[in-house]
Amino acid sequence: MVNQILKAPDGPPSDVEDIKVRSNYLRGTLKEVMQDRISAGIPDDDNRLMKHHGSYLQDDRDLRNERAKQKLEPAYQFMLRVRLPGGVAAPNQWLVMDELADKYGNGTLKLTTRETWQMHGILKWNMKSTIQEINAALMDTIAACGDVNRNVMCASNPYQSEIHAEVYEWSKKLSEDLLPKTRAYYEVWLDEEKVAGTPEFEEVEPMYGPTYLPRKFKIGIAVPPSNDIDVFSQDLAFIAIVEDGKLIGFNVGIGGGMGMSHGDTATYPQLAKVIGFVKPHQLYEVAEKTITIQRDYGNRSVRKNARFKYTVDRLGLENVKAELESRLGWSLDEAKPFKFDHNGDRYGWVKGVQGKWNFTLFIENGRVADYDDYKLKTGLREIAKVHSGDFHLTGNQNVIIANVSSQKKKKINELIEKYGLTDGKHYSALRRNSMACVALPTCGLAMAEAERYLPSLITKIDEIVDEAGIRDEDITIRMTGCPNGCARHALGEIGFIGKAVGKYNMYLGAAHDGSRLSKMYRENIGEEEILKELRVILPRYAKERQEGEHFGDFVIRAGIVQATTDGTNFHE
Repeated sequence: MVNQILKAPDGPPSDVEDIKVRSNYLRGTLKEVMQDRISAGIPDDDNRLMKHHGSYLQDDRDLRNERAKQKLEPAYQFMLRVRLPGGVAAPNQWLVMDELADKYGNGTLKLTTRETWQMHGILKWNMKSTIQEINAALMDTIAACGDVNRNVMCASNPYQSEIHAEVYEWSKKLSEDLLPKTRAYYEVWLDEEKVAGTPEFEEVEPMYGPTYLPRKFKIGIAVPPSNDIDVFSQDLAFIAIVEDGKLIGFNVGIGGGMGMSHGDTATYPQLAKVIGFVKPHQLYEVAEKTITIQRDYGNRSVRKNARFKYTVDRLGLENVKAELESRLGWSLDEAKPFKFDHNGDRYGWVKGVQGKWNFTLFIENGRVADYDDYKLKTGLREIAKVHSGDFHLTGNQNVIIANVSSQKKKKINELIEKYGLTDGKHYSALRRNSMACVALPTCGLAMAEAERYLPSLITKIDEIVDEAGIRDEDITIRMTGCPNGCARHALGEIGFIGKAVGKYNMYLGAAHDGSRLSKMYRENIGEEEILKELRVILPRYAKERQEGEHFGDFVIRAGIVQATTDGTNFHE
């Protein structure tokens, strides 16, 4: 029952709401347009629906102008994202993705910041075969994008693996139970037949409804002291509470999200706020009821204000908590104490439980590819052929070769050395703590480079950190090609958001443990100005920092930027 005191914003529904209404539960005309060979693209209405099936239509922007001159349509291609709860994959699943990247994609895999794979460069006529082969490997792409609950993240660091297995099972259950119930995905891609004579009204979405959510929804589960999934960036955050080596439940946080729009102060990144504690068996019910609150009160008129964070801020944290408890029929317990100390990965070999080993491999910006002097993709393929454990894709775009037996460790280590696969320890700590989104050439929203540019920028910043003697000091650095926040730019101690080609807004001051947002330091600057500023700030940090003080804390204490105490004052 919708609370009459709370209300959704006034205004006509956006065009996307109309598309969802007319889509017949996400079917649209996808089945027909994907068979049309006249164009490599699809109509915009169907592209909006494609997101719910795990894909976006893109084009190669490097070729856009030349193709326009030749009076050709853009070089259309699809990005396809796998739903992979907790980022856990079997070796045979890795091998399937490796093969599909060569067979149908651009020959590479991208490890995302939500612990899954995405592939780029898939042509329209290969999409169905790609999804069917993914399905045959017991994976799918449903709800990896779109106005639904996305891939559920969970802690991936192996030194917490006693609890990790239990947390992973909860992330997997949430991901499965919160899926859309429509059979559209199975009909369009897997040739499932409709049940003859089934009345249309029998198909319902008991949780989502016919228009699903106003925008995407993200859930993550962290295990302190590691915040390796940036749990406060999630719409719904669960923080595992462990006592005497046992998982007793989860603190609950609501209202996080990283995206915003340039020049619009009504949009901003926000961190989830903790509202209470629940026992493990209450996890799904809390997630479901929270999602229905966003379904009922989210902004369906203005999509850039449609995320759950804006719903929470508009209605008030306490009001949303009260509504949640009303829908649950019981009250949340008081939140339990917890402490995070970092939001990065731990590289190299680490011994876990039951005598198993885990090797965290550094993969710069998550791009799995073969290069002239570094056969990363080949090396991982050869490891997958002999590995009997699993792979954990991390929220920091790295991969853990996990649950390696002592017998297999020697062979896997030989392959690591043979292909020069690296734990990144010979790199600066700055590079090891870096992330970038895809940006150009495939992302249609990108205003500037990110993945292709950040490595070279870090090489130049490394000269500064080397001279300052802080090469091994962990500092998080994030870069995105637009303000949407796919690489969680606002949680980087040094952050860059693309503003135009070669120009970025520069941010400083996020907390190293992911508990505080950054603040804009300089607007619309290029590489020369970026390096000029860092040549002053980084040596100051090296000389003036207090013992154990992280860079993000230092720039605030030194008055270089003010602390962002809440997303609502991010722009102040």
